[in-house]
Amino acid sequence: MATHNGNHSFYNLIFKGFFKFIDPEDAHHLGAFVIKLAGLPGIRSIKHAFSQPNPELHVQALGLHFDSPFGMAAGFDKDVTMVSGLYALGFGHVEVGTLTAHAQPGNPKPRLFRLIPDRALINRMGFNNGGAAAAVPRLKRLRALKHRPVIGVNIGKSRITEVENATEDYLISTKLLAPLADYLVVNVSSPNTPGLRGLQEITQLKPLLSAVKNASGDTPLLVKIAPDLTTEEISEIAKLAVSLGLDGIIATNTTISREGLVSDPARVEAIGAGGLSGAPLANRSLEVLKHIRSIVPAQMCIISVGGIETAEQIQERLNAGATLVQGYSAFVYNGPLWAVKLNRGLKKLAARS
Repeated sequence: MATHNGNHSFYNLIFKGFFKFIDPEDAHHLGAFVIKLAGLPGIRSIKHAFSQPNPELHVQALGLHFDSPFGMAAGFDKDVTMVSGLYALGFGHVEVGTLTAHAQPGNPKPRLFRLIPDRALINRMGFNNGGAAAAVPRLKRLRALKHRPVIGVNIGKSRITEVENATEDYLISTKLLAPLADYLVVNVSSPNTPGLRGLQEITQLKPLLSAVKNASGDTPLLVKIAPDLTTEEISEIAKLAVSLGLDGIIATNTTISREGLVSDPARVEAIGAGGLSGAPLANRSLEVLKHIRSIVPAQMCIISVGGIETAEQIQERLNAGATLVQGYSAFVYNGPLWAVKLNRGLKKLAARS
């Protein structure tokens, strides 16, 4: 779909005339094929020359150099197959995963749905991925490249693992992936794995994060939280992250709320369970960001994600205390040049200030 100012009319035509009428997950796989093509060596160098963010946009965070404050959120490239292509399309960093210790098919299909009137998605994918071990050789190849984005690795609990054994499960992934990640993320906030969000309770989260921290070595470690937590719960997690010496917090994951949607309520109800992402999350994600920033030290990294669609929104998050910003759902609605457009918009905003 076109952006609000009417750009990307060609993509708008494709979206309305084709993508709209095929299963969203099938459309994702088709889009992934195109993105992988953009990542092929010859094409990648040409595309990156066109899409490379202005040097003035670079950010130093987590001891790393980011070409742009804007990156791709976890969930889009679950199995580390599109990183080079996404870099060629202008994303300053790519967070891959969620990866689990055991390969798993995820939840039954259909499991991805568009709410076009809301510019939103509902997913109940269930961490479908080929497993942590299978991602290792792909990460090794990426790290050998001269030009690549910062690569974050997001890890979660395997569905077959009981909650009481979650720490051991996360440690399998940590030991395999932390040495190959520019930063590592403990995902305890997806609504699509039974019992996972319960790990956000401090009594369970503290030993989990402590163990992963000890096993992750020098790799920067962050925790990703849900937008549905109370203010008090967010405060407790933020304070815990500081006390354990974590490097940052990612706020936020998808929401189980359906408040404020303009899509047909009957259709929303028929879709059923899943995490809502996209434009409806913008206000809540900004609220959570501001609250976390009021608690944690200025140097702690906060990656803000949820409802981002425009350069102005990215700048608003940066002004509110975000170190970096991520997007995903709006990529579906804006097309392959979205990140390029956002980076150019950020440069224009910087020039005005």
